[in-house]
Amino acid sequence: MKAYLERRYAAGDGKSLYYRDYGDPLAQTIPMLCLPGLSRNSRDFQELAMRHAPERRVICPDYRGRGRSDYDQDPKNYHPKKLLDDIRHLLVAANLHHFVVIGTSMGGILAIALSALIPSAVRGVVLNDIGPDIGGAGLGRILQYLGKDNPQSDWETATAALKEMLPGLSFRTAEEWRAVTEGTFREGEDGVLHIDWDPLIVEPMRTRADSAELWTLFQAIRAKPALAFRGENSDILSEATVSKMTARHTRLTAVTVAGAGHTPSLLEDEATSAIDTFLKEI
Repeated sequence: MKAYLERRYAAGDGKSLYYRDYGDPLAQTIPMLCLPGLSRNSRDFQELAMRHAPERRVICPDYRGRGRSDYDQDPKNYHPKKLLDDIRHLLVAANLHHFVVIGTSMGGILAIALSALIPSAVRGVVLNDIGPDIGGAGLGRILQYLGKDNPQSDWETATAALKEMLPGLSFRTAEEWRAVTEGTFREGEDGVLHIDWDPLIVEPMRTRADSAELWTLFQAIRAKPALAFRGENSDILSEATVSKMTARHTRLTAVTVAGAGHTPSLLEDEATSAIDTFLKEI
């Protein structure tokens, strides 16, 4: 028996989108909304969700064009603003009125934007290796692999390909690497493993986000408890940006994850400990 319910909902334009629903919807603790990175999906949060599901509800969506959600023929609909609209429909479908949001990479930007759009619903924010200033070198590296398929013959070669695509990942065991590989590739009808996202998601990302606009959005979380992780070797989130974030947000706790790049897995001891403490204080 699965530890979560598989659910679908309709976006504003009718696209069928998928999410995982862990835990008891009637739990008295504040639910968690877990938003994955640009090309990622709900499977990235399996271990985190399982850790917290005994005491709270955890919602983990697949954005359009990723995982089990519908793909879109118009790449403009992969813009983060459209994804934000999809998330607002998800909140209605899941009957989620307030929550702590955990956002990895682009998911963190969406978390900040949600705080600006529906401030009373967001009770706390966890940002995983992302901030208003986004490292250009790291973003360029990501864009290089996003827009093309990377077919692999088996799971062993797929894991090797993943390590090359995302050198900043810091998984510790073969089981963890296999799990993240299965969250990156899917088996096609041809029996070959293909990336589990639409290569067209890269198109809106070719226009770089306005840093000044992102810093303005960042102000929306200043009144909320916040936790920010940075991978020690991250090429997306710099130490200087974290310093600016903590200077502007007195309720933000910053944690550096040793040995990690972009992004920490949130399975590291310092990450799980910090999240546990953060949730207890909300």
